[in-house]
Amino acid sequence: MIHPGLLTIDFGALAANWRLLSERVAPAVCGAVVKADAYGTGAADAGPALYRAGCRNFFVAHASEGAALRRALPQADSRIFVLNGLEPDADPIGDYCAHRLMPAIGSEAEFQRWRARAPASMPFALHVDTGMRRLGFDSAAELHDSLARHGAQGVELVMSHFVSAEAPGDPLNDEQIDLFAEARLLLPGVPGSLANSSGAFLAAKPYGDLVRPGYALYGGNPILPQPNPMACVVTLEIAIQQIRWIEAGETCGYNSLWTARRRTRLATILAGYADGLPRGAGAIDGRPGAEVAISGARCKLVGRMSMDLCIADVTDLPEDSVRPGTRAEFFGPTIPLDDFAARSGTIGYHLLTSLGRRYERRTISP
Repeated sequence: MIHPGLLTIDFGALAANWRLLSERVAPAVCGAVVKADAYGTGAADAGPALYRAGCRNFFVAHASEGAALRRALPQADSRIFVLNGLEPDADPIGDYCAHRLMPAIGSEAEFQRWRARAPASMPFALHVDTGMRRLGFDSAAELHDSLARHGAQGVELVMSHFVSAEAPGDPLNDEQIDLFAEARLLLPGVPGSLANSSGAFLAAKPYGDLVRPGYALYGGNPILPQPNPMACVVTLEIAIQQIRWIEAGETCGYNSLWTARRRTRLATILAGYADGLPRGAGAIDGRPGAEVAISGARCKLVGRMSMDLCIADVTDLPEDSVRPGTRAEFFGPTIPLDDFAARSGTIGYHLLTSLGRRYERRTISP
C-alpha cells in the first residue's frame, strides 16, 4: 500500500550517537532510555541496535514496555530498569521478576510491596528526588529511614533526575548534584545515576557510574542553542497532493488565519495533526510558523494545520521543481528536528513520540 508519508529511521546513526556519548562519559557506563517505544523509533529495533553497539543498560517508563523490550533483548547481560517504579496494580513476581525488570522504587509504600512479594535476590533500583518533585523518596533522610526498615539487599542502582540540565547556568544543577551525593552516602558501593542527555554535557561532569541519555540518542540537540553534536536519526518526508495559485489578499486554511501578501503558490501536503504534526506549525497573520524543505529549499507552512493536510508556500521555488508527488522534508538532514519543533511551538521530544501510524517506515540498519 502506498503511503504519502515516509518516516526513515537510521539505526546506524542511533548506534553512532550512543558510541559518541559512551566515549564522552567514560569511564562511566552509558545506558539508553528507550521509553515511549524508543522515542517513537520502535524499541523492538532500537534496543537490539543499541545492544549491538555495546549498550547493556536500558531504561523504560512502564513495566509493559520493559516486558516488550525483554522479548527483543533476551540476553542475560542486558539490564532493564523501569523508571516509573513499582506500579500500583503490578505483581512484583509476574510483571517484574518474570521479565527480569528492575523497578526504580521511590517511596516507602513501593519498598514495602517489593519486599513483601519479590524474592530477596531480585535486583532493583532506588530513586531519590532532588528537585523534580515527581517521583522518588522526598529526601535522603526519608531514604535513610526506609533503608533502615527494609535493608539494601538487591539494590543495583541509586538514581535521581535533573530538572534543568539543558540550562547549564541554572544553579539548581549544582544543588541537585550535592543532594544526590548526600543520598549516595547511604549506599556505599552502589552505582549512581543522575545525568541524562544534557547532563552528559554539563561542565561539572556529573556522570556518576551510569549515564542514561534519551533524546540525544535519537538526534535531538542536548546543548541548544549550540550546534548539535548528534547525528540525525529520524527523517520525515510527506508528499504534495495539489498545487494552486492564490491572489494577494486571499486566505488559506481553517478560519482564514493566514493572508497572502502577494500572488502566492501553495502546495497542499498529505499530513496533518492526526499524523502527529503540531496544530500550530503553520504561520498565521502576525505569527511565524515552521518551515519544511522542498527541492532543497526552505518553504513556510501557512494557515492552520488540518487533521490530514497542511499547506506550504512554494512561490519562490522554480515551478518545475515542485509538483504533486514531490516530498516535503519536515525534519531530517535539512530541517533540524529542534528547529521544526521550536517554530511549531513545541519540543522535539513531543514530535518524536507523537508520530502517527499512517507513515511508511523505512529503517537503515547499523
